[in-house]
Order: sequence, then C-alpha cells, then structure tokens
Amino acid sequence: MTSRPTVRLVLAISLDGRLAFPSGGASHLGGRGDRRVLEEALTSSDAALIGAGTLRTHRCTCLIRDPVLVQQRLDQGRSAQPHAVLVSNESAFPEDWPFFRQPLSRWLLAPIPPQSRGFDRWIPAVEDWPSRLAALHEEGVLNLTLLGGAQLAADLLQQDCVDALQLTMTPRLLGGDKTWVPTTGFCLPDCLGSPKAWSCAGVEILEDQEVVLRYERQRSLS
Repeated sequence: MTSRPTVRLVLAISLDGRLAFPSGGASHLGGRGDRRVLEEALTSSDAALIGAGTLRTHRCTCLIRDPVLVQQRLDQGRSAQPHAVLVSNESAFPEDWPFFRQPLSRWLLAPIPPQSRGFDRWIPAVEDWPSRLAALHEEGVLNLTLLGGAQLAADLLQQDCVDALQLTMTPRLLGGDKTWVPTTGFCLPDCLGSPKAWSCAGVEILEDQEVVLRYERQRSLS
C-alpha cells in the first residue's frame, strides 16, 4: 500500500452545518476557542491544504499566532509554520494578495507549474487524491491539515482520504446552501455512512459557547 499523510479535516461550522452565511464571502465563524484548537492542529501538521476558492475568498491562509506553539515547532527542528499547499487547476494568482507575504512556505499542487512568483515548490496534480497524497508524502509531509473549502473536502472524502475530523460547532443557525459537504450532485462512498466508520476521539467545550468534536476514521470496521 502506498504511503500517504494522515489527513485531518478542520472546520468551524454552524449548528445547521453551514460553513458561511447564505450571501457567501469570508465567514470567520469560529471564536477564540476555535482559533486555539485550529492552531493546535496546525502545530502538529507538516502542511495545510487549502483550495483555490478559499484562497480567493480570504486572500490569505491561517497562521499559528500563539508564540508558545510556534516555539514548540522550532524546538522540534521544524519551521515556524506548516507549509501551505494550494490546490488549483490554475497556476496564476494576484501577487499582491497577503498570502504571498505571509511568513511560510507556499507550495502549488496544480496541473502546470506556477506562473505567479512566491511559490516555493510545485507538486504536479495527477488525477486521483491517493496519488497526490503519496506525492506529498514523498516531500516529507506526514501529517496534513485540510482547511477547505467544501469542494476540496468533498473530493477527499469521496475518495475516502480523510482520516480524522475536527469540527467546531459554533452557536449560530445560518441556513442557505453553504454546507460543509455538498448536498446536490454529489455522493459519498457508502462505507462513510456505516455506524462503525467513525469513532469519537473527544468532545471539548470551548470558549464562546463553542464545542469541538473529534472523530477518527475506522476503515477496518466500516
């Protein structure tokens, strides 16, 4: 079996499973507690995977701000921030976006090499996600945090490539169609719907009335 990174999907969602307000745009649903558990997830990661749509919306990616967590990575001989791996069918992006000034290593996972300056590495995007993840593993990525968006998360879930879920429930009801898994024109593997597919790895009450749910994929039982 080809080696690949462990993939953890990290999202903040509303009580009705929405990622953003019906009008779209940058959501920033999570509060202080969510920010803490997000940074903790990034601290243990070699890289963070983000979709081009998410980058276009926010024009930057998440950084570890807590100096204690940054020092923890440095003490382990790692970079202060995990690599940011941008997944896109395109290779050119506006170079004035804050993303290109953030203090981290930027990789592009795309069919053709980057046309924008600021990327440190290009990973050719082959068709299936197991092969893409194997390529990242060969580059030293053992633990990967998947930050979204919804379509990117759906693509990995559809190929059963997500090993853990970290979902912060925020005390909001948003409505609309911005769900964290697409609801139309999309099907997940039947195995993910098995009652034995996921085991609870912890529930934590956070600040601001938020709750983080952690689940781990149990492939041998589903």
